Amino acid sequence: MEILWVLMAVVMIGAVLGPILLRRRAGIRQVHPGAPDAADPANYGFARQEDLDIRMPGPDADLVEVLDLVQRTQDWRGASQLLAGTEVHGERRWQRVQAFAGAASLELRQRPGGVSDTPGGQWLRVWRAEAEKDAGGAAVHAEFLVQQAWRTSTPGTDEFRIILEEARAACGQAALLSPGDPVPYVIELSIARGLAYERAEFEQLWLKILDRAPAHMGAHLAALHYWCEKWHGTREEAFSFAEAAAARAPGGSLLSALPLFAVYEHLPEVNMVRGFYQSEVVTKAVEGAQFAVHSARPDDPMLAHVRHLLVFFLVRGERWGEAMDQLVRVDGHVGALPWTLSADPAADYAVYRALAVAGYEANGGSPATLRH
Repeated sequence: MEILWVLMAVVMIGAVLGPILLRRRAGIRQVHPGAPDAADPANYGFARQEDLDIRMPGPDADLVEVLDLVQRTQDWRGASQLLAGTEVHGERRWQRVQAFAGAASLELRQRPGGVSDTPGGQWLRVWRAEAEKDAGGAAVHAEFLVQQAWRTSTPGTDEFRIILEEARAACGQAALLSPGDPVPYVIELSIARGLAYERAEFEQLWLKILDRAPAHMGAHLAALHYWCEKWHGTREEAFSFAEAAAARAPGGSLLSALPLFAVYEHLPEVNMVRGFYQSEVVTKAVEGAQFAVHSARPDDPMLAHVRHLLVFFLVRGERWGEAMDQLVRVDGHVGALPWTLSADPAADYAVYRALAVAGYEANGGSPATLRH
C-alpha cells in the first residue's frame, strides 16, 4: 500500500513524524505493504492520495463547477456571476475570491507564456479589462497580486514590495466598488504584513474590518499572522489577540478555535515529543477548537480549516480516535493549514491520516467502530 511506503520513507529520512512511528508503547509498528495486519486508510472509505483536492479545505460544489468551467473555457463570466451571488459579509465570498485568484496564479506558474503561447490566467486579465467596475473581479485581481508576491518573490526585496504596492492599490479600487465588503480589507491584511505597516496603520485597517464583519474568521487568521513573533508582534501579543477574539466570540462562531492557530504559529523548534502536544497550553487550545467545531453551523465555510488543524494536533498528541473523528469529516480536501505549507499537501496529509488509522487500530479501533 502506497501510504505505508510513504510512512517508512518519512522514518528513514528522520522527518518530524519519525518519533511517532517508532513509539512502541503506542502500539504502532512498521510492516511491509500487503501484510495482514497493515492498517489501510482505504478501509475507512478515505480518498486515494492522488484524488485529494488541494484547491480548497472542504467541499464547495458550486465553486468547483464554475472554476472548472472558467479554466476550461477561459471565460470569466461564470466567476463573476458566482461572486455576485455570494453573500458579501460571509466567509464563503472570501474563500471563493482566494480560490479564483489561486487558480489564476497556478495557471500562470504552469504556463508563463511566450512569443507564441498565451500565458495562464488570461481570463482574469480579460475580466479586469472588460468589466472594470466588477467588484468581484477587482477583489480577485487584488488577491492574485498578493499571492504572486508571496509565491514568486522574496519578502523584503524590491520586487516583493512593488507587487504588494500594486496589490494595495488594487485593494483600494475593490473597496470603492463594494463599500460594505470586508474582503478587500481582509486581502490588505497580508499586504500589511508584507509591507510592515506601522501598528497605528494596521489597527486602522483592522477597525474597517470589524465595522463590516466583526466575527470574520478568515480575517482573524490573517490578522493573527501580523501579531506573530516571526512577523511584527510577539508570542504574547499573538496569544492575547487570539484569546480576546475567542472570549468575545458569538455563539456558534469558530473564533473559539483561534488560540489553536496561535499555538501552531509559535510551535517550538523542538516539538516532536508527545509531552509537548499533551501539555496544558496545547490541551486547552485543542479543547477550545473542539468546542468551536461542535457548536458551529455544519455549513460554516471555515469549519474544515479548524478540523484540519485539529487533525495535526490530535495525531501529534496520539489522540487517535479523536483524530479519526475529524478525518471522516474533512477527507477528500486538503487545501488548509498545515498541509498547504508543504510542497506536496496531499502527501503530507496522507502521512498524518495513515498514522491516525494505524494508531486507532493499534488501540482496538476498526472501520466498524468508527462513527460517521
